[in-house]
Amino acid sequence: MAGADVLTVGDGDFKKEVLDSTQPVLVDFWATWCAPCRAIAPAIDALATQYKGQLKVAKIDIDQNQDTPQQYGIRSIPTLLVFKGGKVVDQIVGSVPRSKIEEAVKKAL
Repeated sequence: MAGADVLTVGDGDFKKEVLDSTQPVLVDFWATWCAPCRAIAPAIDALATQYKGQLKVAKIDIDQNQDTPQQYGIRSIPTLLVFKGGKVVDQIVGSVPRSKIEEAVKKAL
C-alpha cells in the first residue's frame, strides 16, 4: 500500500526513522480498511517521490502498531503528522487535497 519512496515504519523503528531523522518526516497514520486513507495514498506517494532527498515520508499501520498512534493521540485516520527535529510541527486530519498536504510539507522544509 506504499509507493517505492514511502517508508513503512512500526512502533519498533519509529524513533530511529522519524524522531531521529535529520530530514523533516511526513508520517501517514492509516489502516487497510480505511477508504479515505486509500484515497490520499496516491498524493502521499507522489509527494514522497517529488521531495525525495529533502523529506522522508513514512506510513504506520495503526492496527499493527498501537503504541505510537496512542502516544500521539491519533483518534481518527487518516492523520498526517509532520515531524521536524523529532517534534510535531504540523497535523492534518482526514482526506484532504494534495495541495493542502504539500503546503504543510513546504512549511517544514
